[in-house]
Amino acid sequence: MTSTHLWRVALIGILCAALAIPAAADKLETDADRGLALAIVAVAAVVVVVVLVVHNASQKRTITGCVSTAQDGMAVTGEKDKRVYSLSGGTAGVQSGERMTLRLKKIKTKGSNNVTWETVKITKDLGVCPP
Repeated sequence: MTSTHLWRVALIGILCAALAIPAAADKLETDADRGLALAIVAVAAVVVVVVLVVHNASQKRTITGCVSTAQDGMAVTGEKDKRVYSLSGGTAGVQSGERMTLRLKKIKTKGSNNVTWETVKITKDLGVCPP
């Protein structure tokens, strides 16, 4: 089970618990009480959205595509999005001309606006790239 699945399970659990609590709308007698309840719901929603965005931004990606040699090392072209991902770090086992599924982690190169990807794991070697 990945961390994304854990976040989804946690979010579903929180929402189920919140919806299981009986509503006490008749006890909200003043506008201040209603405003406070609305503010609590809004803050909770913002916190959930921020946590999910931060988590997804730092998340590792799994890319399937053809590996090729590039100017500064190796690169893989994703089959789904057709983006070219520059590979960095330990590329042992990554072979040019092979179609592979790689687990990548985003890293920022110092002094450059280019995003490079560190190969975390070779998930599958699917053989030679099609012509």
